[in-house]
Amino acid sequence: MIVSLPGVYKPQDDTSLLIEALSSQTVTPSTRVLDLCSGTGALSIAAARAGAGRVLAIDISRRAILNVRLNRIFNKARVEARRGDLTEVVHGEVFDLVVSNPPYVPSEIDDLPTAGVERAWNAGVSGRALLDRIIASAPDMVAPGGSLLLLQSALCDVNKTEVMLEERGMAVEVVARRSIPFGPVLRARRAMLERRGLIDQGQETEELVVLRAQVARTSEKRAKHWDDVVEPAGTRKVGCHGR
Repeated sequence: MIVSLPGVYKPQDDTSLLIEALSSQTVTPSTRVLDLCSGTGALSIAAARAGAGRVLAIDISRRAILNVRLNRIFNKARVEARRGDLTEVVHGEVFDLVVSNPPYVPSEIDDLPTAGVERAWNAGVSGRALLDRIIASAPDMVAPGGSLLLLQSALCDVNKTEVMLEERGMAVEVVARRSIPFGPVLRARRAMLERRGLIDQGQETEELVVLRAQVARTSEKRAKHWDDVVEPAGTRKVGCHGR
């Protein structure tokens, strides 16, 4: 049972799609999970139920953090909740699995709301205000061999997300897609989205995408670095034992 307090984003199709992607991951008592932009904590509860040994939920909203703590009690789940702006309260910790369903709806202006439920979806003109920040910090918060599961709308450039993650040395694949009817927010912004060419005239559905970005294990990174060394003509590669 997931309770949603007034003013906190209620779990919808995007949350359920990300939970499905989470269920395909290997989760054990040694798995450390970070839930960024946790909202009600539905993803955190799902991770705890899957058997994760540690789950940390982070949200900038005080009400969302209260909501996580209530759902932790109702579901008897071991979930820690911290209020903060993305990873600023992580303090250098790393996680085996990071899941995030951040705000991703394009808006008229880049200024983000500082209060109210609109913080749960408004993501600047490009829809990428939070996505880009999460991607930038991904290599520092995902442990070697770990993964990031990131949900976004196709309206805010899935290809850019893939490229940015690959530029940071992560292996990326789309693991889930779902087309859903426009909700009230997108219906209200239809004219703006059409004007900017983000949707077709009369379009009624939005595609949601879950990307998985994996960090190589330390040994794999070393092997790749070794293979990428350019061997000068007339020389051969040797290991330390060959000196």
